[in-house]
Amino acid sequence: MKLSTSIGFNGDPRKMAQRARDLESAGIDLLWGGEIYGFDLVSTLAYLAGQTETVELMTGILPVYSRSPALIAQTAATIDALSDGRFVLGLGTSGPQVIEGWHGYPFDKPMARTRDTIEICRKVWSGDKVSHDGKAFKLPLPEGQGTGLGKPLKFMNKPLRADIPVVIASIGPKNVELTAEIANGWQPIHFVPDRFRQVWGESLDAGAAKRSPELPPLDIIAGGVVALGDGPEVAEAREAARAHIAFYVGGMGAKSKNFYNDLFRRYGWEEEAEKIQDLFLSGKRAEATAAVPDEYLDLSMLSGDEGHVRERLAVYKDVGVTYLNIDPQGDDTLGTIEKIKAWIE
Repeated sequence: MKLSTSIGFNGDPRKMAQRARDLESAGIDLLWGGEIYGFDLVSTLAYLAGQTETVELMTGILPVYSRSPALIAQTAATIDALSDGRFVLGLGTSGPQVIEGWHGYPFDKPMARTRDTIEICRKVWSGDKVSHDGKAFKLPLPEGQGTGLGKPLKFMNKPLRADIPVVIASIGPKNVELTAEIANGWQPIHFVPDRFRQVWGESLDAGAAKRSPELPPLDIIAGGVVALGDGPEVAEAREAARAHIAFYVGGMGAKSKNFYNDLFRRYGWEEEAEKIQDLFLSGKRAEATAAVPDEYLDLSMLSGDEGHVRERLAVYKDVGVTYLNIDPQGDDTLGTIEKIKAWIE
């Protein structure tokens, strides 16, 4: 099992370089960042490629609605070259509020768009001329669309790797099935190792049954907040995690369409999910946060004394997590990373 962690969402790239080097030295194997509507992630990772030496760099995630598939392929090949083969292409759909509110595209055909994007990327990296007849994208544009002058083109440079790893961030049943079928890795959110098979087991198995034998086993990038000890900093970390999940379950999306609320229900916390959302959307955020069950925190966090945390690490490993994604808390986050790294090796 390897270690991964986030460099944040749209943070100032100039302040990330030293942090990235420190995380690399402490034992982090993979660094990933998010992109919503701040600094763009591509430029940030290209910059960090020149500031680091061994750590893998992943987009976690690049929304498939934000760029054309061909541009995503070009971007991946470029950062992979700049990093000497350390790039991982993390993709996802984001959600309607961001895609329609920020990018101005209808949030339609999310699965078809994801599949087509990955297939086009792999065609681009192969060095062959790119033609594609998908449900979301057709290259070149078919007769009757555009000027009619489009023709199959191929990548002008030679990619460092034709098999750049592709990771999909997904939580919906069909999206997870697609992930298990075509991706190199899976990045779920709000992962509960003790219950993830009851939520995603059927989807993972169905996708695996259609998986090409040419693809390696599916990596799983999952974990949680790490807070070692029994002092007030651990209690603070738990309450911060409680507020974080309350925001997602209660307010990330509309009442009728909240993917994270659906996930919380599928984990078995149906009544809690409804209560959290009702309170959050009515402006009672403190009450919504208090409604998050302790059981969720106990199962999703790596908090408490070192013996307990090491037992929980074994659970993640036993269920097949290959990249333990950690969010270390406390005054000595680098020291915490070094401990976790030693425990999983």
